[in-house]
Amino acid sequence: MVESKKGILNFYFKSNLLVRILIGLILGAIFGMIFQNATSAIEILKPFGDVFIRLLKMIMIPVIVCTLIVGASSISPAHLGKVGVKIIAFYMATSLCAIVIGLFVGSVLQPGIGLELAHIAGVAKEAKSPGLVEILLNIIPTNPFGSIANAEVLPTICFCLFFGIALAFCKDSESQAVRNAADNVYLFFEGMSSVMFKVVGWVMQYAPIGVFALIFIVFSKSGAEAFGPLANVTLSLYIGLALQISLVYCVACLFVGLNPLIFIRKVRPPMITAFVTRSSGATLPVSMETAEKDMGVPRSIYGFTLPVGATINMDGTTIYLGVCAIFIANVVGMPLDFAQQLTVVITALLASIGTAGVPGAGAIMLLMVLESVGLKVEAGSVIAIAYGMILGIDAILDMGRTSMNVVGDMMGAVFVAKSERELDEEIWNS
Repeated sequence: MVESKKGILNFYFKSNLLVRILIGLILGAIFGMIFQNATSAIEILKPFGDVFIRLLKMIMIPVIVCTLIVGASSISPAHLGKVGVKIIAFYMATSLCAIVIGLFVGSVLQPGIGLELAHIAGVAKEAKSPGLVEILLNIIPTNPFGSIANAEVLPTICFCLFFGIALAFCKDSESQAVRNAADNVYLFFEGMSSVMFKVVGWVMQYAPIGVFALIFIVFSKSGAEAFGPLANVTLSLYIGLALQISLVYCVACLFVGLNPLIFIRKVRPPMITAFVTRSSGATLPVSMETAEKDMGVPRSIYGFTLPVGATINMDGTTIYLGVCAIFIANVVGMPLDFAQQLTVVITALLASIGTAGVPGAGAIMLLMVLESVGLKVEAGSVIAIAYGMILGIDAILDMGRTSMNVVGDMMGAVFVAKSERELDEEIWNS
């Protein structure tokens, strides 16, 4: 009996996490439709869903602080010459385009319209919509520790970016004492990041159970009508990804005089690898080999641009954030106005700098975005249930967004190499 239990647990923890989450979604939907309006079952399962939401909120701010400081301070100012400034500007520009595309596609296709969840968990509190000037002013915290304690996302991000950039300059100081002190601070936050990665990993191991509970409640109350909006979210995301390639990357190729069809053909190996593995880090060796041998990008450029891209460039994820934020807002009956969409843009753009390597990064970033526009993901709320629906199909969404993240990194390397006149044209045209 003990060996049987051990075998079951071993199978659970060794199997693919995103597959388990998807299975949790499917089983939750099936059992929810079988047990329609099962009040007793809902009361039993509701705490399991609430625990998952509370765990995610528990790790959100520590992850922001640790990963953003490490991400911002890991790029040495000594390397931020012409190439460094150019690639960071390129990544920021394409990420901005990506979140705008995500919001545009979401606004046109309106995923979530028609699915009412208010009867499941009550009416959500109306999100406050500050003006443009207030949004921009609120980015800068008057008390950063107060912002961290109160889980205010944008001010926390702002302070961590300032802190991380200052730490990078201190690490590069001419004073040995300053360098030593800065290295100690960096190692502390790097260690904290490693600890948080472990905690995030533990929390995400619970995700299939939490998703099952949240999805069961949705389908027990709403029935099969919830399938349509989830399919619409998936369709919206992949349309957004296609638009990012055609409207951003192809135009970037044309801007520097390159044939975009050649880029699309040659980027397929890392793109497919990322789609299958769902890991930008695991795809990095394939990306580097493709950049050098198939695209003619010199090592001096791809050796810097691709690792930096894996850290701060998340085009696919930002499209996902735009689409999913609109889906959740529509489901809870509080469509995002212009000011809130602008806040989504700012949050996604700033948060992309440090969270690329975090397991479950998409789920954590979506939580940050929702919190920043006043859609509080509180245990037992309709927003939490809608959030759980997104997590349920995260395996399908993650394949597309990770693939696009890597394609964006490759485009950055090619763009900089061509603009610096260091791209090997013979290899590119071969």
